[in-house]
Amino acid sequence: MMTNVQKINWPRITVVTPVYNHARYLESAILSVVTQGYPNLEHIVIDGGSTDGTLDIIKKYESRFYRWVSEPDGGIFDAMNKGFSWSTGEIMGYVGGTDLLHAGALRTVGSIFSAFPEVEWLTGHPTGLSEDGMTVTVPAKVPRWSRTRFLMGANQHIQAESTFWRRSLWQRAGGNYDFSLKSGGDFELWARFFRHARLYSACALIGGYRDHSDADGKRNQKRIKQIHDNVIEQECKRIVSAHGWLISIFRAFGKIILKIPKIRGVWLFFVRKALYEMPGPDLAPLIAYDYNSGNWQMKSK
Repeated sequence: MMTNVQKINWPRITVVTPVYNHARYLESAILSVVTQGYPNLEHIVIDGGSTDGTLDIIKKYESRFYRWVSEPDGGIFDAMNKGFSWSTGEIMGYVGGTDLLHAGALRTVGSIFSAFPEVEWLTGHPTGLSEDGMTVTVPAKVPRWSRTRFLMGANQHIQAESTFWRRSLWQRAGGNYDFSLKSGGDFELWARFFRHARLYSACALIGGYRDHSDADGKRNQKRIKQIHDNVIEQECKRIVSAHGWLISIFRAFGKIILKIPKIRGVWLFFVRKALYEMPGPDLAPLIAYDYNSGNWQMKSK
């Protein structure tokens, strides 16, 4: 399947930027969005009442925003619920106040969603940024996802900064983040998205996650892992079939194996490798750009 990227009706894209006391990084995050040159952008900034100079940076660029606010909130996922409730974009995504979009990212996102109506959510090649914003990690292969892999424990880390979705999917999945989860709210949203649609991976750089000392994922790894496990356990209970039971049994068996040092390494190597490469009906095709034709194409491998 192909599409000509020269003939595109650019969909409106909403980007929400939640921030709290990250003045050091915020300007680069904002600039990575507003300098995209995307013709139909809606950028919303939600500040949780920062006291470190964040507000000065927001006011510097306020003419570039669709809307912004600075007031106390219940955390990042409460902030994003607020931002998305104000939004009108057909396509939705977020870039945190410490993270970045790559150049041309929104044109990549807009052209793919315009080309393929069946794509309801999309993620790019995940990239890691150093504390000063350099792109320092890019996996050798573009990860691919399926609901089965996700629930069984492989390919769980879907990079939020590289992920966008249709408003119709957002609404079918409940139209909100669970902001009672101070961490892991995006993971819980992905679990709900998987109930309704396959996740497509694009061979393209979209967003980058900045590794910095205040990053929640670095400070609270054990708590976040427990949240992820709880989400998966609840999700497996929703699958009223042998499939759900098999996933639960596999996960329980894996937890036992991981406590046995002599075989833990073998289990991780062979089982996870099998999971990462396992085909299946819920594995979406890969989306890649063909330079010869100037089109995006879907590929099964």
